[in-house]
Amino acid sequence: MKLLNTLLIAGAALTTTLIATGCSSSSSSVSPFQTLPVECMGVAYDGSQTLRVQGKGRNASEAIEQAHKNAVHAVIFKGITAGGGDCDARPLVTEANGEEKYEAYFQSFFAKDGEYTKYVSEEPVKKHSTIKQKTKTFVVRVITVKVQRAQLKAKLKADGIIG
Repeated sequence: MKLLNTLLIAGAALTTTLIATGCSSSSSSVSPFQTLPVECMGVAYDGSQTLRVQGKGRNASEAIEQAHKNAVHAVIFKGITAGGGDCDARPLVTEANGEEKYEAYFQSFFAKDGEYTKYVSEEPVKKHSTIKQKTKTFVVRVITVKVQRAQLKAKLKADGIIG
């Protein structure tokens, strides 16, 4: 009898919880592809960083453009911590909420064919070095790019974004 009462109470609690949450699942959709961190491949004498980066888009060109943006964004706001190279782990913008504070500047900076394109270039493709994945709705590309960190830093200083 005591076991039956316990089961009834547990069932009532479960039913109440499901009704209160609308029987909805709190989990988000799962992508079939893992999002990879921006990875350092090395640093050149001019201060440029060679990075391995992932981009996703509706087609290959959009995915590659997004990968370029992701690389520059990581250098500016996140720093590069993954990989075996000697990339600077410190981001260029260290100010708290700097991305939000200068939102208008960075929206135009990262616009299609925006200023960011001057500071990133794709490295020559080596056989089997580009990862290509595709679903019905999007394409993923993992490519190697070079980001001109020193020039990018000078640009952000000249524009008053960093000190």
